Amino acid sequence: MDPLGAPSQFVDVDSLLCWTDAYEDTQIDSHPNTAEKAQVDVRSPFPYRKDINAKIVLWKGDVALLNCTAIVNTSNESLTDKNPVSESIFMHAGPDLRDELQKLKGCRTGEAKLTKGFNLAARFIIHTVGPKYKSRYRTAAESSLYSCYRNVLQLAKEQAMCSIGFCVINSLKRCYPLEDATHIALRTVRRFLEIHGESLEKVVFAVSELEEATYKKLLPLYFPRSLEEEIRSLPYLPADIGNAEGEPVVPERQIRISEKPGVPDDASDEEGLEADLSFIGSHAFARMEGDVDKQRRLILQGQLSEAALQKQHQRNYNRWLCQARAEDLSDIASLKALYQTGVDNCGRTVMVVVGRNIPVTLIDMEKALLYFIHVMDHITVKEYVLVYFHTLTNDYNQLDSNFLKKLYDVVDAKYKRNLKALYFVHPTFRSKVSAWFFTTFTVSGLKDKIHYVESLQQLFTAIPPEQIDLPPFVLEYDARENGPYYSSYPPSPDL
Repeated sequence: MDPLGAPSQFVDVDSLLCWTDAYEDTQIDSHPNTAEKAQVDVRSPFPYRKDINAKIVLWKGDVALLNCTAIVNTSNESLTDKNPVSESIFMHAGPDLRDELQKLKGCRTGEAKLTKGFNLAARFIIHTVGPKYKSRYRTAAESSLYSCYRNVLQLAKEQAMCSIGFCVINSLKRCYPLEDATHIALRTVRRFLEIHGESLEKVVFAVSELEEATYKKLLPLYFPRSLEEEIRSLPYLPADIGNAEGEPVVPERQIRISEKPGVPDDASDEEGLEADLSFIGSHAFARMEGDVDKQRRLILQGQLSEAALQKQHQRNYNRWLCQARAEDLSDIASLKALYQTGVDNCGRTVMVVVGRNIPVTLIDMEKALLYFIHVMDHITVKEYVLVYFHTLTNDYNQLDSNFLKKLYDVVDAKYKRNLKALYFVHPTFRSKVSAWFFTTFTVSGLKDKIHYVESLQQLFTAIPPEQIDLPPFVLEYDARENGPYYSSYPPSPDL
């Protein structure tokens, strides 16, 4: 209440529901068993963190009305921009703010500058200048927008601020696509809280009605509110999720400077020193590697070194991974032909492939390959096992050997190195013969990892039944063929 007894127009951030609370109030059909099993491994580069979610608030309202340590104002280089956010801040802060801004002598794009809040409930105002967006200069705009959010957060940390209210920095006048800008905003805040989370208690995203839907859509990607939501959100992450601080990464612009020019990459003064430099200066120009076409001819002629071949393969895989993160793969995900479940008796992650759910003749198999890469990339950094249910598959579900060969050739070395077992459940004689030919004459190193499993009882000796979600038709088939030993085990409600 103000001195006259009228209700205050300002909103205390502590009275707003945090992202987690807002979710729990509306959550339905949660499956705790699935969530518990999902805790075994991190599936997303932005894993479920309840402590971080508790700091996040999505609020539809005027940022100028927030009662927090600081609010953010988006302006132009002279700090005189007239947009809805700035005008509201100037109106509520009073005339002293304009006088203060004149002393700052402007602000460059991507920078952040601090003033008092004057008549606002917020103690400070952090002013920043978002970039003007043009598609041909998209990379520069992304870097500048990232700098806006990062510099604001850094300033808040240096000033020991407890709470901060963000407006949507990309103004309509500057033409930045809202969804692209929201990705940068959310991932930058997420990464900052991961590293410097102790310095901030609340981060409020103050949005308009027009912006609210986009933020609600993208927040689960970077701040998943449950382990289940983390899994569901993974396929929708964009190709570029930035580096460890959320900054956009442009590999072609990362020039590698060699300490000893002319010395081969594999020559080292210290034995045993290993470094993965595949992401640094991977472009031929950046690495001074000469004619790319010449390298391709050498590959075809078998004259390229093993190390160079490995680097070429890594670059190819990275391109596939970037495409996988950029594509809309929701149609493939809806098939539920590939999913993660629990762990085996050795504590290794279990991935399930359901053959009958793959309509080979009806879907784009290249998108299926992209989906496989997108889901498996984070799984395969550790040891894992695959369970392939061949149950009740027919000619429309048979994966072509050419597709399997392409998949095997495309994937990163970690897929092959960390795959410890492939359980082939309910195989037929024909499928055993096909698998033998494929692993004998087409690929190497896979044959010894395949285990043919005739019954679920046999599978459960390696993977406990409570650690694997079984499609109902698999249970029914196994009970019919092998007896109802485990047929009473309830299938996952998601399948």
